[in-house]
Amino acid sequence: MNTTRRTALAMVAGLALAGTGTGAAAQDMPAPFDNPSEVRIALVRYLSTGDFFQAYLSGVERQAEALGVDLRVFDSRQDAALQADMVDQAIALGVDGIVIQHGLTESMREAAQRAVDAGIKVVAFDVNVENEAIPQIEQSDFLLGKLALEQAIEDNGDSWDAGYVYVPGIAPLDRRHAAWEEIKAANPGIREVAQMGTLDNPIANSNANQARSVLQANQTISVFFAPYNEFAKGVKIAVDEAGLNQDVSIYSADVSTADIAAMREPDSAWKATVATNPAVVGEVSVRALAIMLAGGDPGAQVIVPPTLITQDFLNENDITNMEDLSAKMPQFAHADVAMTDWMPLPPR
Repeated sequence: MNTTRRTALAMVAGLALAGTGTGAAAQDMPAPFDNPSEVRIALVRYLSTGDFFQAYLSGVERQAEALGVDLRVFDSRQDAALQADMVDQAIALGVDGIVIQHGLTESMREAAQRAVDAGIKVVAFDVNVENEAIPQIEQSDFLLGKLALEQAIEDNGDSWDAGYVYVPGIAPLDRRHAAWEEIKAANPGIREVAQMGTLDNPIANSNANQARSVLQANQTISVFFAPYNEFAKGVKIAVDEAGLNQDVSIYSADVSTADIAAMREPDSAWKATVATNPAVVGEVSVRALAIMLAGGDPGAQVIVPPTLITQDFLNENDITNMEDLSAKMPQFAHADVAMTDWMPLPPR
């Protein structure tokens, strides 16, 4: 391991958050949560740039605090080798459980297995580690993509030229890609005339650079499928700069307060997104891990159902932020997933 990587590991290992616990009293909770301050869990992140990932982290932190456990956060900033090293660092620290958040299958498969071999409980969010012992936390990414595309067809008919943003090898994007392929096969009038996409930081600006060239070279594009909100932000930048905001419609996945503002701009090209509340997904990730630590089984797949959010709905209900959205869409504020009678929830 090089010096830079050691330094990064040392820095993230210091990001510990000890919760005080709310809800059920510790004496009413099963072991090891009858002594929660002795329980240590780690969040090992691959992606962290953007509102979605900040909200996800806040959900992880809130649920960890409600349980009263010690949370360690490791952030690899899209360095696959570093993320694998961080799993090993968490193992060395003697954590009881690990949440792996995003990453690449080829780099995380063996690291996740090492954690399991060490007796550590592991859950994985939006990364396929190909391990039957590790539950997959998902947003039903296929449905995220399908609902967005069905709205695109409702708005634009079933015959249009499309631009598509995709980076293969990322589990949620691969699942959303399956929906895109299915929709194209069922609607031969939908033509993919250009594909682009990058996860280089800053993600939105990097994709805006690509989208500028795509729009210039493919002037028949009337719909852009950008199934990740940072992708959609980048496409919107390019569409606005080209003055095409009334000629191109953008459909995406995921949502944040900044996205809501962008969708509600006058004549915004961003027509709809499909999303779960990332903070809720973070809470579910920790709850699923807690169930395993208490000897239970959350299931091989823990799925948080998504919600279609249209520009019209946002405008009609004067929604300006995630709090408004949760108030107007109760299913967005909480997911009754990975729940037990003894599990304390964060305050609402």
